[in-house]
Amino acid sequence: MRGAYARFATLLHELIKFGSVGAIAFVINFGVVNILWAMWGSEGTLSAKVIATVVAATFAYFGNRYWTFRHREQSGLAREYVLFFVLNGVGLLIELICLGLSRYTLGLDNIVANNIATLIGTGLGTLFRFWSYKRWVFMAPPVVQEEGQAGPLTTR
Repeated sequence: MRGAYARFATLLHELIKFGSVGAIAFVINFGVVNILWAMWGSEGTLSAKVIATVVAATFAYFGNRYWTFRHREQSGLAREYVLFFVLNGVGLLIELICLGLSRYTLGLDNIVANNIATLIGTGLGTLFRFWSYKRWVFMAPPVVQEEGQAGPLTTR
């Protein structure tokens, strides 16, 4: 029972920290993309989203590495950074699909429609990012066995 509570508490702390970093990254992303949309108009809808996401993802990487998942095993800055941005690319693709459907399939060509599509895409992309970061980028800390307990690889 104690182990289940500890896992739940850890997950809850990670979710809160991940959400905090994500909220700040969202403000950065939302601000940059809206500034670029205002400057470029409808011609740069998807390009502006890519640029804004790269800026926000850079902030999110450092926030998550050094705060949210700092207790997890670290496998090297270069490996984590590359993998983080590959997975962010998948998250960005999810966002671009939502934005592209709104803009090019539904023909909704205005800032309000872009922002609604961005919110939907960000929500879906965030679910993917949280799961994938925990799975592949910021791996679980090694399990410490108490003395006298048989581990899964222990032979007798």
